[in-house]
Formats: sequence, C-alpha cells, structure tokens
Amino acid sequence: MQMCATAFHQQGRRIAFVPTMGNLHAGHAYLVKVAKSQADVVVVSIFVNPLQFGVDEDFSRYPRTLEQDCELLQQHGVEVLFTPTVEAMYPHGAAQSSFVEVPALAHSLEGAHRPGHFRGVATVVAKLFHMTQPHSALFGEKDYQQLLVIRHMVRDLNFPLRIVSVPTVRDTDGLALSSRNAYLTKAQRAQAPLLYQTLCQLQDQVRRGRQDLTALEAQALQQLAAGGFVPDYVTVRDATSLVPTQSPTNSLVILAAARLGTTRLIDNLQIGPI
Repeated sequence: MQMCATAFHQQGRRIAFVPTMGNLHAGHAYLVKVAKSQADVVVVSIFVNPLQFGVDEDFSRYPRTLEQDCELLQQHGVEVLFTPTVEAMYPHGAAQSSFVEVPALAHSLEGAHRPGHFRGVATVVAKLFHMTQPHSALFGEKDYQQLLVIRHMVRDLNFPLRIVSVPTVRDTDGLALSSRNAYLTKAQRAQAPLLYQTLCQLQDQVRRGRQDLTALEAQALQQLAAGGFVPDYVTVRDATSLVPTQSPTNSLVILAAARLGTTRLIDNLQIGPI
C-alpha cells in the first residue's frame, strides 16, 4: 500500500482516503462521491479494528460483507481497496501495540460509555494515514466526536493532510445510515426514527431562544425512554470542544446515544450561532 501511494505521489496524483469497517451502505457511497470530486485517486480501506471494540461489544458479530462491498466500490469507480489483516496491522498483537490517544476529547460522551474506544480509533487511523499517504481523508459527521478526535490528532501530530467532514446521510424517515441498523428488528426499525425526531425538536427549541438546556436535555431523555429507547445521553455541547455549556451563544452540537434492544444508535445535530 505504501509503495502504491508513493507511486501516486510521484505521478503527481492527489489521493483521497475513506477509512471504513466495511458492510458498506449509501453513506459510504456518498463519502466516495465527495472524495472523487476532490482527488485523482480514491483509496478505501476496510478493516474491522479490534482495538476500538470493548469487552462486551460486537467485534465478533460485526457484519463482514467483503464481496458486496467490492461490488459497491467498483460501481462508484474506486481505484484502490486496502484490506489489511489484523496480523498485518498489529503484528505483535493489539494489546502490545503502540497507541495514540487524544485526551482532550476522548474521555467524555462516547469515550465514557466505551472506554478505550477513541484510543483504538486514533491508533488505527494514524496507522492507516501512514500506509495510504493521502492528501485528504473523509469522515462522516454522524460520528461527530470521532471527527473531532481525528482533527485534533492530525493537528497535534502534524499529519500533512486535510480532514474533510461529510454531512450525515439519512434514510427517508430521518434515521442516520449505519451498518449497525441491520441489527434492528422490524419493530425496532419502526421506532428508530424517534431519535432523529427528538434531536430536531431540541434543535428547534434552542433556535427559538430556549435557554434552559438542562431541562431540554431531560425532556429529550424522557421522550426517548417513553418511545422504547434506553438512552445513554442527550446533551448540548460546544461544537468545537464538546465542553458542556449552559449559555447557548456559540456554535453548538446536540449529541445523543441510545439503545433499542441490543443495538446502540448514535446521532447528532449541529446548531449554528444563536
């Protein structure tokens, strides 16, 4: 992969990189579309990274659909698919691997509910950047905290590339596309759009001038619980630092995570200057 990337550089071709864990869907296809619009070569990686899964999480059952993924990528004109093995990525074992951590952003919200998750994400993305040598890398805004973690890492470690954020792709009923949506039963899939609807209502109330963010967050949690979810959090944070705020005067982001059965869904909505 490094030899291939070096050859592209020598040819003066710009590389856009889309890292994935496979089980690709329309959201990934949109990332590829955006990547193709700004580079000469698109490199997509598929790697289910054990380092970012917790003890009780779904690493073993995470859907692996390589044949279907290849078909989708070929349909969208992807030049290079990189599919390293766990042994290639962590030759001494994941537990013995050097790691990258972004302490400023990695221990709240998703980091608190999934300890070690962002250490795994930052480590594998750093390794993939070294392997693919891209000029730009594209990440979906659905994983908003992950996006900020990667941006912070790139700035701190002086990676010579640009991070491009791509808006969340949603189904017609508003549910954010995710590989984990496949875990939902038919009944749960019918319930799932409530997560996005709840965030939209909270966003609307803040834009209308509501100042009592704690009360709004509590109301959103109650609404999700009444709709069959087991919420982990619904919170309004500063959109850059993810620091809690009770003064809605800056750019904000609403972040949420909740479970339907055994499936954990996350989503977010950004709020511009009030």
